[in-house]
Amino acid sequence: MSELSPWSGFAGFAHLQATEELEIELLLEALYQRFGVDFRGYGRTRLREKLLALLQRRELATISRLQEGLLHEAGVALDLVRALAVPPVALFDQPLETRRLRMALGDSLRPTALPKVWLAEPGGVGEAWTLAILLAEEKLYARTEVFATVASDELLAEVRDATLPAAQLELSQRDYEESGGSGRLADYFEVSGGEARLLGRLRERITWTQYSLVTDASFNEFHAIVCRRVLPDFGPVLRQRVLRLFHDSLSLFGVLGLDRPMAPTDVIAGEYLPLFEGGGWYKRIR
Repeated sequence: MSELSPWSGFAGFAHLQATEELEIELLLEALYQRFGVDFRGYGRTRLREKLLALLQRRELATISRLQEGLLHEAGVALDLVRALAVPPVALFDQPLETRRLRMALGDSLRPTALPKVWLAEPGGVGEAWTLAILLAEEKLYARTEVFATVASDELLAEVRDATLPAAQLELSQRDYEESGGSGRLADYFEVSGGEARLLGRLRERITWTQYSLVTDASFNEFHAIVCRRVLPDFGPVLRQRVLRLFHDSLSLFGVLGLDRPMAPTDVIAGEYLPLFEGGGWYKRIR
């Protein structure tokens, strides 16, 4: 009987890993070619974790099985896009960052007659409505346009009709106060049947639209751009592409809110000054 090589187990693992990586590439290509949603430039570590969680929920053995469903079964594409996109978040779920957002936008937008804010790939209506409430309290909302963009038409339809559980208003009250809020969060909502929706006069200032950070060009000039949820999912090449896109879309002295501090090697690093010690809040200076 021949002895097994000490490398045989390693070789088998490497083969499985290479197969899985190929499956991921083919799945993302199929999603892009068939449905026009592009996740090909996303970092593989986080993306793989999300895919494996989706496989477990669907009780599938391989990513190839998921690709087969993507191409031949209704509803799989939307499940996949939901799994890979930014998940919905609660209102005021990051009080410190929301406080910084409040200060940054208050100082930056007040001198501007008709400010425009781009909220790129937000965590659902929770993040968008947080921004709306914050701007209203800073007496900026009546003259500010907010553009909230998501990557697919299916996600766009969901956020346009979204509500939040009414119980979340009480649960988020403390985070709202820690972010600088001084009123009752519930006063900004209409509640019916256990579901809460932002008041119409605040919702009407938010324009939801489909837009791909991966493939689309700059579509307006903004006085503030906030993108904190999706950037950690991007691979290094895509991240630099999106940073350049934001720079091309941001007015001089505008505010840029990112997920983390810029690195010296970032393509736009020399054009910005940090607004706070730590964090990813910047003012464009060139």
